[in-house]
Amino acid sequence: MVFTEKRSNVLHGILLIALFSLSAFYIAGFEFVERLSFSPLIVGILLGMLYANSLRNHLPETWVPGIKFCSKQVLRLGIILYGFRLTLAEVMAVGLPAIAADTAIVAGTLLLGVGLGRVLRMDRDTALLTATGSSICGAAAVLGAEGVVRPEPHKTAVAVSTVVIFGTISMFLYPMLWRSGLLELSPSQMAVYTGSTLHEVAHVVGAGNAMGAEIADTATITKMIRVMMLAPVLLVMSFALARRKRGVGGTEGGKGRIAVPWFAFGFLAVIGFNSFGLLPADVVAGINDFDTFLLTMAMTALGTETSFRKFRQAGAKPFLLAGLLYVWLLGGGYCLVKYLLPMN
Repeated sequence: MVFTEKRSNVLHGILLIALFSLSAFYIAGFEFVERLSFSPLIVGILLGMLYANSLRNHLPETWVPGIKFCSKQVLRLGIILYGFRLTLAEVMAVGLPAIAADTAIVAGTLLLGVGLGRVLRMDRDTALLTATGSSICGAAAVLGAEGVVRPEPHKTAVAVSTVVIFGTISMFLYPMLWRSGLLELSPSQMAVYTGSTLHEVAHVVGAGNAMGAEIADTATITKMIRVMMLAPVLLVMSFALARRKRGVGGTEGGKGRIAVPWFAFGFLAVIGFNSFGLLPADVVAGINDFDTFLLTMAMTALGTETSFRKFRQAGAKPFLLAGLLYVWLLGGGYCLVKYLLPMN
C-alpha cells in the first residue's frame, strides 16, 4: 500500500512536468517565439522558473521525487536519444579543417572557462557548467554535464541562462557582421565559423538560414560535430572531478569514486547505429521529436527548482564569465577559421 502511494506521488510529479512541457511546445510554436529561435527546451525552463517563483510553495512535497526523476533519469535518456540527430558520414563531409576548428574551440573554451572561473573566484560547478554550455551545444551540454557534476539545480539554471542570452545575441549579430563585410570570410568559412562558435543548435540554424542555405547546411553539420564531442568531454570531466575530490577528501583514504557517464557511451552508440541508416527517415524524425520532449521535461524540472533568490545569490560573475567566453568565441573562433580553412 505504501509502495503504491509513493509510486502515485512520483507519477503526479512527472505528469506536472509533462503538462508544463506540452505548454512549452505550444508556446514555442508562436511566431514571435520562433523568430527568436527559442526552442521548447528554453521555453520549458522559463515556465519552470515562473512556477518556482509563484506557485511552487503550493506543490505537495510528495511530488518532488517525480520532478527529480525528470531532471535525472529522463535527462539521461534524452541525451542518449540525442544521438539520432547525427551520423558519422555527416562528420566526414565537412572535412578535417572544420573538425580541427571544432576541437580547438571546445578545448580552448573549456580550459579558458575553468581558468577564468578561478580568477573570478566563482563557484567551481557553475564555472564548469557555463564553460561546457559555451563550448559544446548550449543547454543540452549543460544538462549533460549536470549528470556528471551533480550541482544544485539553480546552478544549472544559471549556466543555461548565460548560454541562452549570448547565443541569442549571436544569432542576430553574425548575419549582420558578415553582410556588412566586417567578417572577411568566404561562405564556407562563415559556415564553419558559425557552427563552431554559436551556442545552441537552434541558434546555428537561425543564423545560418539568415545567411543562405549554403551556409546553413555546413554550419549545422559543423555544429553537430561539436555535439558529438559531448561524450568524450563528459568522460574526461568525470575523471578530473574524481581526482579533485580525492585531493579534497584525502582523509578518506585518498579514494574518489569516478562517476562514469554511461549515458554518454549510449549517446555514441546511438550515433553509430544511426549511421547505418537502418531506420526510416520518418521514424528517426519521430524519435527526435520525442527526444526534444524528454529534454524539455528535464529543463522544466530544473526550472521548478530555481528561484530568483538563488539567481541573486549567484551574482553577476556567471554572466561576466559567459561574456568573456563569448568574446573568445567571437575573436578566437574567427582567427582559427581564417588560419585553418583556405579562402574559396
